[in-house]
Amino acid sequence: MTNLEKWQLQGKKDPEILKEIKKLSKDELLDAFSTDLTFGTGGMRGVMGVGTNRMNIYTLRKANYGLGKYLVNRYKEEISRGVVISHDNRLNSRNFAIESAKVLASFGIKCFMFDDLRTTPELSFSVRYLKAIAGIMITASHNPSKYNGYKIYDEDGCQYTIDAADKVIEEVNKVEDIFEIPVMDFEMMESMGLYKILSKDVDDAFASAAESVELFKDLERKIKVVYTPLHGTGADMAKRVLLERGYDAYFVDAQMEHDPYFKSVALPNPEDPNAFKLAEELGRKVGADLLVATDPDADRVGIGVLHEGKYHYLTGNQTGALLLYFRLSKEKELGILPKKGKVFNTIVTSELGASIAKSFGFQVFSTLTGFKFIGEQAKLLEGTDTNFIFGYEESYGYIIKDYVRDKDSIQSLIAICEMANYYHIKENKTLVTVLNEVYEKYGYYKEYTRNMFFEGADGPKKMAKITDYFRTSSISKLGGVDILVKEDYLESKRIQLQSQLQTAITLPKSDVIKYILDNYTWAVIRPSGTEPKLKVYYSAKASSIHEAEELIERIDGEVLSIIDKVSNA
Repeated sequence: MTNLEKWQLQGKKDPEILKEIKKLSKDELLDAFSTDLTFGTGGMRGVMGVGTNRMNIYTLRKANYGLGKYLVNRYKEEISRGVVISHDNRLNSRNFAIESAKVLASFGIKCFMFDDLRTTPELSFSVRYLKAIAGIMITASHNPSKYNGYKIYDEDGCQYTIDAADKVIEEVNKVEDIFEIPVMDFEMMESMGLYKILSKDVDDAFASAAESVELFKDLERKIKVVYTPLHGTGADMAKRVLLERGYDAYFVDAQMEHDPYFKSVALPNPEDPNAFKLAEELGRKVGADLLVATDPDADRVGIGVLHEGKYHYLTGNQTGALLLYFRLSKEKELGILPKKGKVFNTIVTSELGASIAKSFGFQVFSTLTGFKFIGEQAKLLEGTDTNFIFGYEESYGYIIKDYVRDKDSIQSLIAICEMANYYHIKENKTLVTVLNEVYEKYGYYKEYTRNMFFEGADGPKKMAKITDYFRTSSISKLGGVDILVKEDYLESKRIQLQSQLQTAITLPKSDVIKYILDNYTWAVIRPSGTEPKLKVYYSAKASSIHEAEELIERIDGEVLSIIDKVSNA
């Protein structure tokens, strides 16, 4: 029996299924039923709708059944510590959160939920704060409104890393019939004490922790800040901490509404300057020095800086480098800079932050892409004499203090506003001015990320074909520049192209190819773990920004040519 036939049979019990199936075209049916929605190490994310390759209550129940089996086996007598569940503002998010609880309750696992939506960083914080055994976040991050997703967190508030995730995946893959997964009646859950709504004490504790990142608590707030949550979960908490810290803050009213359709913005992603359109309009009206936007689950944060009458939108690499430079230099001046510590980034993060960290005497460790690997490293520092200094990645995610083990826009918002306010008052500088000074001191770095979408039933095959070509082909130059080193993270090997000397890569295996042209210039090809897209990252260092941009354009042009040739062959 095909997947489609199984769902049509289930439609006799759930007429909504048949109604949805009838709406689909032939191509949509193929995409919805030809494969299963992947539950991977990054969780699960997909278009909502009927079918095995869609986010719906049945595919979600399958994921939760695997998690429940894992938790019962792993925690046994500690199962009473429970699981914290949160969700964003998307369609079905609250329902998906409740469905998750109903499956876990069938295992006797207590579930803690908030009265309404909450941010991803607060979910991470809450798991540790409540000493729970796991956490669940229902979100599709910055994806369009037709998507939703499911992320799981361990008892340290870190997204499941590879070994633990593989064990959950193993249990998920054992499910033979997603329509026979047991779920507990909601009223029964409540009567058995397996469902509890969390009090506002958790919000208060999270807000208090976020405000602890400030270095200059008594400094007058003189900058004007415009904030937008892009309709997402940041609205309440970000507004709260900005006002409590005394900022002259203005809020984009149209986007403070928890709209699941994101009607006021094409894509709710603070990485895209177009997402700041309404924020910039308000900023010009009130004379704001700083624009801040967070994505729907409020783990990412982007900023626009007023400089010489124009708003300049900084990249994640630039904001991360500025935060690191500000905090290290000011902690040194205050005499509170730790003597020993580590800064964490990823293999696709600019080298600028690493250069700054090393200049202050700190070690830098690069993880695989994904903030869970930074969270994992933070855990490993516990009980040692090495301090967690800072963690960040190019995709607009930062941790200043590791009470959260995922990227955190709320503590980052406070740190960014303090940084902008300090330079405004103390040095009469904008963050753009400071960034240029950092370039003068450490060199001119430029980065660029290209996202290439491969949707539809044949999308994964095309991406696999492209990555396989880069993995197996003997490419010796990119953009007219010799490649010195090729790193293959799936085969765990680093090859010096001139000598063919091979050394081992000790990071976990991942489908990533990295070409290093010199110590500061590289290109990375990586399929996304949660979306049907191929990501290509570039970084270059040169004697000027213009020269670095030209170098990236040449490399990108050649990589695009290769991808086009391979995908159409």
